[in-house]
Amino acid sequence: MKIKSVCIYAILACLMLMVTACSASSGDTPEALIKTYMTAVNDKDYEKMYSMISKDSSISKEDFIARNKNIYEGIDAKNLTIEIDKNNQGDTVSYKTIMDTSAGQITFTNTATFQKYEGVYKLQWNSKIIFPNLSNDDKVRVSTTKGVRGNILDRNGKLLVGESNIYSVGFVPGKIDSATREQDIAKVAELLDMTVESINSKLSESWVKDNLFVPLKNISYTDTDTKTKLLAIKGISLTTVKGRVYTLSEKAAHLIGYVGSVTQDELNANEGKGYTASSKIGKIGLESLYENRLRAIDGCKIYIVDKDNKEKDTLVERKVHNGENITLTIDATLQEKLYDQMKNDKGTAVIMNPNTGEILALISTPSYDPNDFILGMSSEKWAQYNNDQALPMLNRFKATYAPGSSFKPITASIGLLKGAFTAQDDFGASGLLWQKDSSWGSYNVTTLKQYSGAANVQNALINSDNIFFAKAAVKIGSSAFADGLKSLGFGEDVPFEFGLSKSTFGTNLAFCDEIDLADSGYGQGKVLINPIHMASIYTAFVNEGNMMTPYLEKSTSPKVWKENVFSSDTIKTVLNAMVQVVENPSGTAYSFKINGLKLAGKTGTAEIKTSKTDTTGTELGWFVAFPADKTQAKQYLVVAMIEDVKNRGGSHYVLPIVRSIFTN
Repeated sequence: MKIKSVCIYAILACLMLMVTACSASSGDTPEALIKTYMTAVNDKDYEKMYSMISKDSSISKEDFIARNKNIYEGIDAKNLTIEIDKNNQGDTVSYKTIMDTSAGQITFTNTATFQKYEGVYKLQWNSKIIFPNLSNDDKVRVSTTKGVRGNILDRNGKLLVGESNIYSVGFVPGKIDSATREQDIAKVAELLDMTVESINSKLSESWVKDNLFVPLKNISYTDTDTKTKLLAIKGISLTTVKGRVYTLSEKAAHLIGYVGSVTQDELNANEGKGYTASSKIGKIGLESLYENRLRAIDGCKIYIVDKDNKEKDTLVERKVHNGENITLTIDATLQEKLYDQMKNDKGTAVIMNPNTGEILALISTPSYDPNDFILGMSSEKWAQYNNDQALPMLNRFKATYAPGSSFKPITASIGLLKGAFTAQDDFGASGLLWQKDSSWGSYNVTTLKQYSGAANVQNALINSDNIFFAKAAVKIGSSAFADGLKSLGFGEDVPFEFGLSKSTFGTNLAFCDEIDLADSGYGQGKVLINPIHMASIYTAFVNEGNMMTPYLEKSTSPKVWKENVFSSDTIKTVLNAMVQVVENPSGTAYSFKINGLKLAGKTGTAEIKTSKTDTTGTELGWFVAFPADKTQAKQYLVVAMIEDVKNRGGSHYVLPIVRSIFTN
């Protein structure tokens, strides 16, 4: 029995030692506890924080949670870390705190005192645990100063987008005519493109009183018709406020883009850059591409006030930062004129200064009004945009297209440069149908008309002879033609503010077979080109063989993208031929001729077919035009492409559109 007793006592002693050891290993020390407490602050676990404080901290659980929650969440505290002083002794812990807030990072040193209660350490809490200079009667305030997003201006200083006046439309409930309330709300809903339910919901919010203005939606400052109709309804009031306004509306939508409320994904991607849940951010277009320069950073100050509301201490302050104003190379007048000419079609066009690469106008049609995203877009309006088969939200100037005959000057230039043929070489008449030999089976290249004279470069360009350029491509050869196109930037990213689709040919920049090679010679086959890239290639004809880099920002200096892509002899031959395309009565662009101007041009009609035998496909109409020398006014290189021109004149449908740019 004695042996058993001794064993029992020994076991109990071991258990006591184990409990003591476990207690010690649990980290129940002041240093460990302050770390645990601050982890709970990071986790917003106010219940756990309260469980760690001593009973004589003189604050109720409800008040403790409210004070900590209001302060930490009010300043958007996060990523809180502490560094414990290595020289701590006893029950007081010195430590350094670092935390991120809505106004920036706050760093301070502090002390915390712990006291044992029944063998367990508890924090002696007061408000100084939050900030060393914060007394229990003090409050933490946050003040913000709104920054202004930068403007986007055209080359002449005209505002394209920026802060301007808009109307905030709302009801003053006490002034609504009770007899016609339902009808009036229905009228307002229709005028503002809202639902009756959404208006009634706003009028039913808890803060609403009879004499208060209840905002419903913003409208344009220039929308006088809607303004007049709204003010005829009792209870409606309009207040002038500031908002971001797109002055060209749909005429520059794909170029400028729009801003919208930041999403959680965007907040995560831009963490640490000062964005908050209420921030606006560029969504597409230049608003997105120039976001880091246009964006404003609101000023923010976090400070302590005493019980008399007097400022006691500034914890952190970030100065307000207004966004940068950006001036474009765009000419607003040209932009509007070009859009008005094409607004009823699906297409895209670019006007470039061929001597510098400056983009003077850049459009995609049809379009949308970016102001809808600022003023408030209804789900019905959004559905209308998305369900429109003409795809008004699609940015067409970023895409690539089959160029058709507008590609022929490029084929001619590559062939002449590589010595595959000369300007005088006569390829011989082939009628309206041609194939190299019987290895092509039943496939033939077709052209639209026969012409007198030699089948040489000039006549082939004037008459837009598909067969000549199919033969030219075969003479050049697959490898040499591919190398020539690559030297012009095919397969490369165009160095431009927007990310443009790469121009391509064949399969992986290699011609599939001889038929593909021949078809590519006149801009069919698998050739796809971006219109801005097309414009850059054409600049080589007026810049001694140098292709200019396209650019949109006025402060940028002109820069050559590709040097010496064409020789002077090549340029002379092809440029003179393109002048004759316009000036010769047989030229495909003769109707474009403008007295007093020496212009070069090239038409193009690209067939879009599902197969070589498809007869139901559509057509793209192209026209490229530019001054033949640098002495003329209106140094405009215009590239225009319109979809669905089949049975509408093909490329000839595009000519009057481009002509208006040079004549008005």
